[in-house]
This record gives sequence, C-alpha cells and structure tokens, in this order.
Amino acid sequence: MPTDPAPEPAEAFAGDPDGFSRLWTPHRMAYIGGQDKPTGDGAAECPFCRVTRLPDAEGLVVARGALAYVLLNLYPYNPGHLMVVPYRHVADYADLDEAESAEVAALTQTAMRVLRAVSGPHGFNLGMNQGAVAGAGIAAHLHQHVVPRWSGDANFLPIVGRTKALPELLGDTRDRLAAAWPAARG
Repeated sequence: MPTDPAPEPAEAFAGDPDGFSRLWTPHRMAYIGGQDKPTGDGAAECPFCRVTRLPDAEGLVVARGALAYVLLNLYPYNPGHLMVVPYRHVADYADLDEAESAEVAALTQTAMRVLRAVSGPHGFNLGMNQGAVAGAGIAAHLHQHVVPRWSGDANFLPIVGRTKALPELLGDTRDRLAAAWPAARG
C-alpha cells in the first residue's frame, strides 16, 4: 500500500527563496483593498465625515476646531502622520471658504508645533492630493497631510526591506499629540 509523501514545509509555498526576511503587515490589506473607501461623492459613506461622530480616541482625532479637525492617518507614512480635514464634505481646495482655509492653515501650523514638541522631527512634508489621478486615496473629501520627517528616516528598511517601522501604537501616538495640543496653539 502506497504512503502519502511527507508534507512540504510552509516555506515551499512562499515563493522562491531570496534571502530576505519578511515583515508581514496584513492589516494594510484593508487599505489596499479599499475598505471603508467611499465609492461616490456622498458624505454619508465618507470616512472623514463618519469619524467626526466617534469619540476622539476611537477616531484617532487629535484636536477639533470650529471648521476643521486633526486626526492621525490610519495608514501613516511615518510616526505622527497627521491630516487636517475640514468638517464640510468638500473635495477641492478652491471650494473652501476663507474661514475654512484659515482654520486648515492654522491647524496645520499647530500640528507642526505639536509634532516638534512631542517627536522632534527635522522637517515636514505638507500636501494635498487633489483628485484620484493625483494620488488622493479619498478624493471626495479634502485633507491636508502633515508628515513629520527625520534625518535618515528613509533608511534601509523602506528601500531594501520595503518596510516602515512605526515604534508605537496609533492610539498611544494620538494620546501624546492630543495632550500636547493646547500648549502649542500659536
């Protein structure tokens, strides 16, 4: 009677050996797959509109203004990656009114002050991707990115390992930034 062959090791199914270790980040599949990404222009399905109805810690909201708010990016480029978002569901920067533009600018400045006080970055990337073709993940609701940068933060991990190291949980980062926010208002 023939016997079944010995099972193959799990590594045999991982592709060709290449000498690289793997840092698995399956949580990113929600982002890649578009989970919670709105399919239309409606505010009802917009994650930036929904988050305003959650408790701040649950929604990763760091600070709220009268016309805009600041939250941590759920899929950060770097630790402390914040977004400044108007409450009004608007896609285009040119459609903000003067008061909204002023508050987005003021919250961006305060975000930079808070990040400097809490994390000591050496610089920042600030920006808005206008439209899906420009890279906006959620094109229907305007948001300004505030990405802290450190000398050497583009080290070997993203280049060789295609990996970003985030040294603390998003909730912990949110708590530290929210606690420092009132002291940094200019």
